[in-house]
Amino acid sequence: MNALQERTATKKPTEFTTVIVVMTVLLLTSSSSFATTKGLSQIVTPDLQGEGDLSLSLQIQDKRIANPYELQAELGLTKWAEVAVFRGFQPDEWIVGTEIGLLTKEPYLLSVGFVNWSPHLNVDPQPYIEAGYYTEHHKVIVGAIHAGYKNEAILGYAYDFNKTWRVQVDFQSGSENSSTIGFTCNVTRDFQFNPALYVSNGPKHDLFGYIVFTYTFHLWHGKEEDGASLTKDVGYVAGAK
Repeated sequence: MNALQERTATKKPTEFTTVIVVMTVLLLTSSSSFATTKGLSQIVTPDLQGEGDLSLSLQIQDKRIANPYELQAELGLTKWAEVAVFRGFQPDEWIVGTEIGLLTKEPYLLSVGFVNWSPHLNVDPQPYIEAGYYTEHHKVIVGAIHAGYKNEAILGYAYDFNKTWRVQVDFQSGSENSSTIGFTCNVTRDFQFNPALYVSNGPKHDLFGYIVFTYTFHLWHGKEEDGASLTKDVGYVAGAK
């Protein structure tokens, strides 16, 4: 999931370093299962995290996109509901998002939810609605999000070459947001990384860097998922959001 706003503050580096060490140990000691593709770089996407799947992500990005260092935990509660929590370090913040699937059977997807709710900083949630058309290789996403006092358009496209490689582009309207281009690589069946280049929608069209590393744990499986390949085609990853 995604859409985080830039804020200013400082945080002791020792706490962030400790979290990185913990995540590294988890990645090295956990058994792998099936691949997931966490998704596009900036926008919310209409497919859901697999039921019982917990994804932990480390996100590093230009501070003009959002909090430069973030951790994310995303959990599929049921086959039609998921929740995500972001932990930012510069500044210190907690951000919550959720997604409900109204249509969950490909190729047609429809979901609603909210992102960017930060009770810690008194930031209101931003509701959204998104539709998707997903085939084996092509993923097309359109939608809208209400951010503050205005509505913004969401567009995205991804092409899956195979279970390892994907290229992706997305766009969110608004001068404070961006267009992005990037790719996703599944290094193992559960570990992946997604670098991207952001092109600001502002008058100068500044370029920003972004990368996220994700590992997925399979805590439990729904009845329909037992013995099946658990592949999430496109997910939600925080960005300019």
